[in-house]
Amino acid sequence: MLTNNLGYPRIGSSRELKKASELYWSGKTPIENLLQTGKEIRANNWKLQQESGIDLIPSNDFSFYDQVLDLSLTVGAIPKRYHEVILNKANTELDLYFAMARGYQKDGIDITAMEMTKWFDTNYHYIVPEFYKDQTFKLFSQKIVNEYNEAKRLGIKTKPVIIGPVSYLLLGKEKQSGFHRIDLIRNLLPVYLEILRELENQHVEWVQFDEPFLVLDLTPKEKDAYTYVYKEIRKQFPKLKILLTTYFEGLKDNLELAASLPVTALHIDLVRAPEQLESILAAIPNHLQLSLGVVDGRNIWKNDFQQSLSQLNLAAEKIGESRILVSPSCSLIHAPCDLELETNDQTLTPEIKQWLAFARQKVDEIVYLKQLAGKTPSNHAITALQDNVAANQSRRTSKLIHHDAVKNRIAGVTEKDENRLNPFSKRRIAQHNALKLPLFPTTTIGSFPQTPEVRSWRAKFKKGSLTLAEYDALIEKETEETIRFQENTGIDVLVHGEFERNDMVEYFGEQLAGFVFTKNGWVQSYGSRCVKPPIIFGDVHRPAPMTVRWSSYAQSLTSKWVKGMLTGPVTILQWSFVRNDQPRSLTCKQIALAIRDEVCDLEKAGIKIIQIDEPAIREGLPLRQSDWQEYLKWAVQSFRISASGVRDETQIHTHMCYSEFNDIIQHIADMDADVITIECSRSQMELLDAFADFNYPNEIGPGVYDIHSPRVPSRDEMVLLLEKAKAVIPAGQLWVNPDCGLKTRHWDETKKALIEMVEAAKELRLSVKEPVSL
Repeated sequence: MLTNNLGYPRIGSSRELKKASELYWSGKTPIENLLQTGKEIRANNWKLQQESGIDLIPSNDFSFYDQVLDLSLTVGAIPKRYHEVILNKANTELDLYFAMARGYQKDGIDITAMEMTKWFDTNYHYIVPEFYKDQTFKLFSQKIVNEYNEAKRLGIKTKPVIIGPVSYLLLGKEKQSGFHRIDLIRNLLPVYLEILRELENQHVEWVQFDEPFLVLDLTPKEKDAYTYVYKEIRKQFPKLKILLTTYFEGLKDNLELAASLPVTALHIDLVRAPEQLESILAAIPNHLQLSLGVVDGRNIWKNDFQQSLSQLNLAAEKIGESRILVSPSCSLIHAPCDLELETNDQTLTPEIKQWLAFARQKVDEIVYLKQLAGKTPSNHAITALQDNVAANQSRRTSKLIHHDAVKNRIAGVTEKDENRLNPFSKRRIAQHNALKLPLFPTTTIGSFPQTPEVRSWRAKFKKGSLTLAEYDALIEKETEETIRFQENTGIDVLVHGEFERNDMVEYFGEQLAGFVFTKNGWVQSYGSRCVKPPIIFGDVHRPAPMTVRWSSYAQSLTSKWVKGMLTGPVTILQWSFVRNDQPRSLTCKQIALAIRDEVCDLEKAGIKIIQIDEPAIREGLPLRQSDWQEYLKWAVQSFRISASGVRDETQIHTHMCYSEFNDIIQHIADMDADVITIECSRSQMELLDAFADFNYPNEIGPGVYDIHSPRVPSRDEMVLLLEKAKAVIPAGQLWVNPDCGLKTRHWDETKKALIEMVEAAKELRLSVKEPVSL
């Protein structure tokens, strides 16, 4: 057997990449510092895996921003609008790369960023490739070869990781009509062949091609593209060992196709789809090796060695040990770096910590499983098995996990709990009379910039160098300044700014029973943005109100309405590491009841507008369409449970971002939020087409500027986007807002952008001549 890893976290164990990137973007350090940080992270990752005993160590799994963007740069898929960045001799290849990711506003040049969306059903965001009819490609960046040689100079032979050409095209979008992006496969493949030729010249033995679309529903044309690509690669490189990887789902009806491709080894995800093992063992040809993804790359629970060994042993009996690679289910970029960095027993108790494994520990699990599946495991491996069995047994029998009152409340949920008192048509009139908002009301999504000072207050409070009274006084001052800014700017519905919150999920998890937290459990969400997901280990309930104090304080400062801000149950579920000992749907409903309690308490405190963010509801959609209905049923039900305990006059908002809505628009309508705000700016309002075609009945706020880019849009730019929105959505249904929260932005750019946004809304109001009826 061989041990094989598909990818390792690239942020650094102390988020070194985040810090170095942001210092470079702000102009505080030269590019050499950022490049050196990347080099150190790569070297540490390779050495760690080599010393642990991984046989196939990945390279090119490192990225300064996103692996899909890396490939777009590599194959020269650079939109024309960035050519001005290329022509500026002061800019490096990395500056062009960051311009594509973040936009570019410098030296009189103003270029928008490329679109960003979710990587399958994860919380990782990738930069969407842009494709045009008859587009040509060329080798632009040598990153893949350079990083292989970098590892080679350290004495480490690696396996370059490349997104496969079919999946790469399918990850992108057509930017003009009259063709399908898969039609470009014959133009794209020569660049891949050129890369492989250079790798072959460097005596590369293995290359990993990630083709996750093999677990999705494919058209005949897409299936033909797979056959064409891998036959051509095999014809050109008969000796190259190709590992074709799939993950996040089973192959199902694509099994015959995958097994027929002329590759050396096929990787399958046995965490997400353990049931596929026997059919694959029966279907693969005699020459094909099998990479078994038995260690969970997306969650933090310790592997069950006994279960994984039964899978490995079954495979060994059927096809022989020599054809097996022991692997994680997917790249480990979705897991935190190292459990050993968690040294605070109050944050993560020893009882719960023994149930966990982060990326560093998962590498060890892979190696132990290989040893234990062999005929003569070492004493060290046998001890590891005994410890593993004991830890898993401890989790199964722990009294920390179960709460009878929560289970009884779930059992008592009725259809009444899922429905508002009246339909939206009646609620809208009640809300219009109660709130008295203007046409095209302006608001923001919730958070305002969290400055270094704000973050330092939180850190000092946690360390005990600030008292609660001192900390609260500082947050109160920041909140009041933000309320005054919004009033002076003319924003119609205000927010308190969320300065007391560390993260939109972590903040709530810290106040809910059934959650536990890490100090260093960071994972990359996009670019330099890292999140520290809570761990849901047991039954969830709300011991006390969570947000009422700060929402009430903000409302007391102004005569304008202040939104209460909550994170929805599906998003809390999706953006946490979730217990795997009960159905996710059950855990989600537990969270929904906790959020419902908070919504009701906000209403009692006089908060008339309450936003329940659900940016992850589309993200949680199963990859196969045949599995959608079951998920959507409990996801929509959970949101409705959380939102339906209030009076008609109370307006419920929800927010979604970076998602494709076309296929689930009916279910979004079924959520029955009074107002939905969505990301629309990067797609130039394309996402609104789904709402227009569907004739979406409720109110909608299409984001008019991209908060993930530092550039400040002009008023004319926002007016143009709003005019596009008004052409497809009735004026009386439209709100005006940014496309996401402003937490990661700086105050200077935030203030300029919001002033322009309010002026854009005012201009639009003047353009509406006819009265708007309810």
